Amino acid sequence: MAVVVAAILAGCGNGGNRGFLNPEDAALETFSPEQIFERGEFELNRSRPEEAAFFFSEIERLYPYSDWARRALIMQAFSYHRDQDYPNSRSAAQRFIDFYPQDDDAAYAQYLLALSYYDQIDEVGRDQGLTFQALQALREVIERYPESDYARSSILKFDLAFDHLAAKEMEIGRYYLRRGHYTAAINRFRVVVEDFQTTTHTPEALHRLVEAYLSLGLTDEARTAGAILGFNYRSTDWYEDSFALLTGQGLTLEAAGDGWLRQVYRQTVKGEWL
Repeated sequence: MAVVVAAILAGCGNGGNRGFLNPEDAALETFSPEQIFERGEFELNRSRPEEAAFFFSEIERLYPYSDWARRALIMQAFSYHRDQDYPNSRSAAQRFIDFYPQDDDAAYAQYLLALSYYDQIDEVGRDQGLTFQALQALREVIERYPESDYARSSILKFDLAFDHLAAKEMEIGRYYLRRGHYTAAINRFRVVVEDFQTTTHTPEALHRLVEAYLSLGLTDEARTAGAILGFNYRSTDWYEDSFALLTGQGLTLEAAGDGWLRQVYRQTVKGEWL
């Protein structure tokens, strides 16, 4: 993004330029938007993003219909984000998208908006509301600007956030499983298998289903989970553990019964989607 690159590369030597803004000299209203913009860049290079955001926001206030206001608005979003002031970064980025939807920097504004959620994703053990919001915002970048560099970065972050949600389901499922609440655990592992099947957590989810169903004496479901695991993830330790559990009870790893896992088996192993 040209504006951001310019800000990052702008040297601290700008402070010596003739006419460079010094807020102690006079009121901001007496300076040109270019001078105020330079001061914002200067503060960024001093690693003072909060002060930079202030100067960029003043351009928006004092010169609202100028080209400098457009440039300052995206820099304002960038500065707030660098300061980890995510709500204000999101607000500035959204204003840029609303005011300048066709601008070359609109893709970057949408990306900053997504990052304002993504960079707040907490540890697995906390509420995942921000993760859902990050996924929605990242999807916007991917769908609206598919050819941009930001789309490629968003795809990677989308996959990580998606994996994060699956990890949350696994954590809760393991909690229930350890306490013998097998039905509740199965419900969580089922979400991973059905809704997050492209994540790294699917092999473990299938193995935990084997454990839970065996604990309930539901051998058909356990065998089917083992069959799916064997077909798709035979090289994993989870398959070896399920194989040992099932064969240790004289059971084979093959689809049996007609439960929800049998449908998953038909889809993922047999390719029968109808």
